[in-house]
Amino acid sequence: MGIVSVRFQQAAGVVLDRGEVIERTAAFVRSRLHSDSSGHDWWHVERVRGLALLLGRREGADEYITELAALLHDVSDYKFNGGDLDEGSRVSYDLLRDLGESEACARSVAEVVRNVSFTGAGSVSRMRTIEGMVVQDADRLDAMGAIGIARAFAYGAVKGEAMFDPDQAPHLHASEAEYLARDGSTINHFYEKLLLLKDRMNTESGRSFAERRHRVIEAFVHDFVAEWRLEDLPEL
Repeated sequence: MGIVSVRFQQAAGVVLDRGEVIERTAAFVRSRLHSDSSGHDWWHVERVRGLALLLGRREGADEYITELAALLHDVSDYKFNGGDLDEGSRVSYDLLRDLGESEACARSVAEVVRNVSFTGAGSVSRMRTIEGMVVQDADRLDAMGAIGIARAFAYGAVKGEAMFDPDQAPHLHASEAEYLARDGSTINHFYEKLLLLKDRMNTESGRSFAERRHRVIEAFVHDFVAEWRLEDLPEL
């Protein structure tokens, strides 16, 4: 996704209420992501939005900032924009300012968008606010469980990854740069990211939600490898 011009310009003196800002933000994001086939589409954003609001209510987060950040968290994913980790935050900030939001609000959302992504096993979360924590937890929850498995293979197909290469060991990337340069199979991605997410939840609610989804992907990887090695077949 390349840089896009923000399309909403408010007439002088016109102030949108929060509901209108949410609606226009959602419309903007949906227009950008509606044709995605990598698992980072509008419906991923909608699921993250719902999860983030649920987690946020349990954790006492500001609902407005949480919803805006969840809507915008993948507006320009670094995995598709050439590796620019800052572009999404710039687009988010400019959009919200053009919609008439305060600088403080726009900066709060942009900070979450900048730091939401997983960038390697050796990279630590930099979320400073509870809003950032619940959005990041929601995004990670959607990378787990049955939907997470489906999304992993959709992403691998778009990126031209092999489903599995038994000669290629998983690699726990030590830095953002190393993770950005990763070259591996989809099954390796489970070891390099998805199976690590349970222990990287920020909130108690996120950790609770992650338990079942982690077990789903654990069982899937176990069964996949067993079938690959023909270990699941009955003795003749």
